[in-house]
Amino acid sequence: MKTILIATDGMEPAQQAVDVGLELGADEGASVTFVHVTPLVDLVEGMEDPKPPPNRVPAPEDDPVLRQALEQARDRGVPAQAELLLGYVPTQIARLAEDLDADMIVVGSRSLGPLKRAVLGSASRPLLAMTRRPVLIVQEPVVGEPSAV
Repeated sequence: MKTILIATDGMEPAQQAVDVGLELGADEGASVTFVHVTPLVDLVEGMEDPKPPPNRVPAPEDDPVLRQALEQARDRGVPAQAELLLGYVPTQIARLAEDLDADMIVVGSRSLGPLKRAVLGSASRPLLAMTRRPVLIVQEPVVGEPSAV
């Protein structure tokens, strides 16, 4: 294994994916690429003036989620880079995995029930349908269920 793509958005399940992906990268001697995908809707809603400057897309180093992930990789001695993308999360992750020829994609997943998943959305399920690359889904433990020993 040479290249691992780790998707992160800064939430707890994604942080767990970062930890697992970095551990795997260290064990395999692989480099990692972190990706944070911002849906276009979120970008426009977060701006006071919805017209961004021409040709201006936020840089990965401007993203606190990616900065933190890169620091963690550096602390563990895992070679890493970062990509900040805009668009539909599953599509962008799948495309980047192809561009990088990633050996594995690591993503976090919240333990949502069917209703919450339908309302809030899920990146991991559509991603599985969009890629033929191996996907490791790191799932947040369900509250109230005993954890595996």
